[in-house]
Amino acid sequence: MAILPVLAIFAYVRVFPIVEILRLSVHKWDILSVAKPFIGLANFRELMGDRLFHEALLNTSIIAFGVLAITVPLSMTLAALIYHRTRSRFAGFYETTVFIPHVVSLVPAAMAWKWIFDAQLGPLNALLSVFGVEPKAWLFDPVLSLVCVIVLCSWQALGYCVLIYLVGFKNLPNSLFEAAKLDGASGLQSFWNISVPMLKPITLYVSVITLVTSFNVYAQVYVLASDAQGAPGRQVRVLVLDMLENSFRNYRIGYAASEAVILLLIVLLLTLVQFRLLRERRSRA
Repeated sequence: MAILPVLAIFAYVRVFPIVEILRLSVHKWDILSVAKPFIGLANFRELMGDRLFHEALLNTSIIAFGVLAITVPLSMTLAALIYHRTRSRFAGFYETTVFIPHVVSLVPAAMAWKWIFDAQLGPLNALLSVFGVEPKAWLFDPVLSLVCVIVLCSWQALGYCVLIYLVGFKNLPNSLFEAAKLDGASGLQSFWNISVPMLKPITLYVSVITLVTSFNVYAQVYVLASDAQGAPGRQVRVLVLDMLENSFRNYRIGYAASEAVILLLIVLLLTLVQFRLLRERRSRA
């Protein structure tokens, strides 16, 4: 009985919004209209032919898998380097430096990176000019602005992933590495043949968390990828921004809810893949 209030709050905060989104997605819910007729799957059928939705889904997927491809191998490598320096008096400094981007607020971080990518005053173009590379309009080109968002999201996700991998490295049995060393294995061979396979559950967890978080990208795009007129996020259209535009600019709440359902299904699918892969690994063990 004591946990009933907690369960009630959880249901109200977590479960009720999901049920409400599912209900809105099958209605023609227009803020300006009194009638809210039930239309079944009409919103989803319209989504299948919506060019802007396809663009948003494609950009979001590119960002998510781009961040994944950068974050997972880089965070594992950095965690390995920091772990092997844990006896150094600078170990705490290394860990703090890597983790700081994760705790920095999204908007100030995005503003700082917007200055770095600035075509006229940004230090990135100034650095590239030293090597003879012409200045790039990083934030006003659709492809380059997409790359900028991936870099920013990877930078922010790196600290958390490194922390998780550090926990994994600290729990690996030293006896395996000592035996490999006696057999003449190098540090790189031990890392590839012992650390990487044994850290597979952590890699799966980090991969799914990174994908789920990246599919919900919003603030980075809102601040970083504005168009020439200052309209937020226009250079890189993503799912969350597309939902907000349909909700509060076009007043199509039901249509935006159907987009939210699609996003929910993607996140659910990624979560199921995680559990499936973990179950297969445990069964083999």
